[in-house]
Amino acid sequence: MPAGAEAVARVAATLGEGPAWFDDALWFVDIKAPAVLRFDPASATLNRWRAPDQVGWVLPAEDGSIVAGVKGGLHRFDPATGGFALLAAVEADRPGNRLNDATVDAAGRLWFGTMDDAEDAPSGAIYRADAGGIARVIDGVCITNGPAVSADGRTLYHHDTLAGLVLASDMDAGGAVTGTRVLARIDPRDGYPDGPTLDAEGCLWIGLFAGGEVRRYAPDGTLLATVPLPAANVTKIAFGGAGLRTAYATTARKGLSAAALAAQPHAGDLFAFDAGVAGMPLPRVSMATLAGFGPA
Repeated sequence: MPAGAEAVARVAATLGEGPAWFDDALWFVDIKAPAVLRFDPASATLNRWRAPDQVGWVLPAEDGSIVAGVKGGLHRFDPATGGFALLAAVEADRPGNRLNDATVDAAGRLWFGTMDDAEDAPSGAIYRADAGGIARVIDGVCITNGPAVSADGRTLYHHDTLAGLVLASDMDAGGAVTGTRVLARIDPRDGYPDGPTLDAEGCLWIGLFAGGEVRRYAPDGTLLATVPLPAANVTKIAFGGAGLRTAYATTARKGLSAAALAAQPHAGDLFAFDAGVAGMPLPRVSMATLAGFGPA
């Protein structure tokens, strides 16, 4: 069973998100700061870089570079200089949207979502980026979260957060998405489903925004475990550390009243707990996918 969570880094993020374990550290973002952050558990140090606009995530590429999802496009991020270089524009026709969450599948394809920054219009979508370019595969969602891809590449997990739906879609080898089904429904009184992550046993972990906990679901949607956190807004977890057995959870201060913040002194901080199970290694964005971005 998972162990209790504890704060491991003081972040006070307005909207912590996008945790990803690579290069022996936990990388994540504060979307609203906006900033990229890196936590080194060996030294307990936290580094921070200013982003040019709202940043939803950073992920590693095969060439050693880092790809960042910044409002309006995909960028290459260089931590040595703190610079961001545009790789490909995204949703120039939807200026009210921002990028929100992402993952890389075993084939090196990049999957990412967008959402209405005002959290009102169903203008969000999920995209697949590969050697053929950037393709919209799911559309018409106000707040997308995820996606996450199963180890066999046959299932795409994603959320319609405002509707409280944890969803699973079938995928073929080429990344075509069909047959979406509801895996779980979250009562809004329990919170809203935020970032999904898969473990080595194929189970799905989700954060509950306004719910103060992490949940683990079986592939058939059965609730297996819950991990409470002393912060209401839990956004996403990533597995890291030795054997990928430590779960790191990002949280947010966004939307909390002064009284709630006083009662939650670690709101917006980074937490960790023993998941009781290993995570899956994070693949890197392939060179073919990088080439598929085309001119910025």
